[in-house]
Amino acid sequence: MKLTVKQDNLTKALSAVGRIATARVGLPILANVLIRTDGNKLIVAATNLEVAIITTINAQIVEQGAIAVPARLLTEFVANLPHTNIELETEDTKLKVSAGGYKSTINSTLADDYPALPEATEENSFKIDAGKLKSAISGTVLVTSNDVTRPILTGVYFYAKEGQVYMAATDGYRLAEAKLMTINTDFAAIIPGSTLNDVARLINTTKDIEVKYNDEQVTFVIGETSITTRLIDGKFIDYKQLIPDKTNFLIKVDRADFIRITKIAELFARETAGSIVLEGNPTDKTLSVRSITSQLGDNISSIEAEIIATGDDDCVISLNSKFLVDALGCIGSDVVTLQFNGKLSPVLITGDNNDYLHLIMPVKS
Repeated sequence: MKLTVKQDNLTKALSAVGRIATARVGLPILANVLIRTDGNKLIVAATNLEVAIITTINAQIVEQGAIAVPARLLTEFVANLPHTNIELETEDTKLKVSAGGYKSTINSTLADDYPALPEATEENSFKIDAGKLKSAISGTVLVTSNDVTRPILTGVYFYAKEGQVYMAATDGYRLAEAKLMTINTDFAAIIPGSTLNDVARLINTTKDIEVKYNDEQVTFVIGETSITTRLIDGKFIDYKQLIPDKTNFLIKVDRADFIRITKIAELFARETAGSIVLEGNPTDKTLSVRSITSQLGDNISSIEAEIIATGDDDCVISLNSKFLVDALGCIGSDVVTLQFNGKLSPVLITGDNNDYLHLIMPVKS
């Protein structure tokens, strides 16, 4: 293999794929990136057997070929080279890299020893707005679980039903759902949250993103880069039944003001594992957020609120302050609505639009 490529292009390609190049016990080759030519293009790829990222860049190809190169060394070396053309040339299991006065020889591995990369299926596909996808990922991945004994909860439920595409996730303490688009087909997949974080990281375009899928894997095509992942096997919980249809309390507040007083209360709530108390006053039309601790002292802040209350219960509930701040950060409108039935019921948080909801279980106190 012999070619010339721009330093900027190669740096971006290695940065895109190199993050998943990690050696496994018995498979040290997974710490490599695969570099191969394809006509007048250079393909840079990496896989950890669960996820594969493949990107294509322009290059001046003199001789076709392929080689597997240590990802970390090559990425850091190329990133520190000047912004000029880089020459790559293979000699048996060595890759020679040169740019101006910089020259290096990297011990590598034959490309034949690198695991086969997945091929994206053309069986099912659709296109989705890049901005909406990135926003939906951000709003759902943060509530996925880290409990590997319940693998379904470590992923995001990506599905279409009755003409609407959704993303949903839960860790058992909170739940998030995002609506993305309408579509004329049904599908269902549970995608690892870590993979979707990589997808969001790679989205740097306003163009539509193509999604290809089958029963075993899903591929996101982002410009010249594709990321393919295996799906989590299993059936996602019937989370819709957790979302209340009717509530006794409805509170509307300014989002920016609510975030501010919640973050202030959070400072005093560290001793109580982040627990804060929300109390609505329908008469004064205020929402108060307070935190009380024996060591740090106490805090209470109030903002104007529109409150609709029915029933005899007090409009009071305790929540985890971090969970609340996370939820408010995902609401894409200036006004936030909170709905709940009492101090032991979950709180439904939405914005003015109807494309995102967040559910938080109360703190029992």
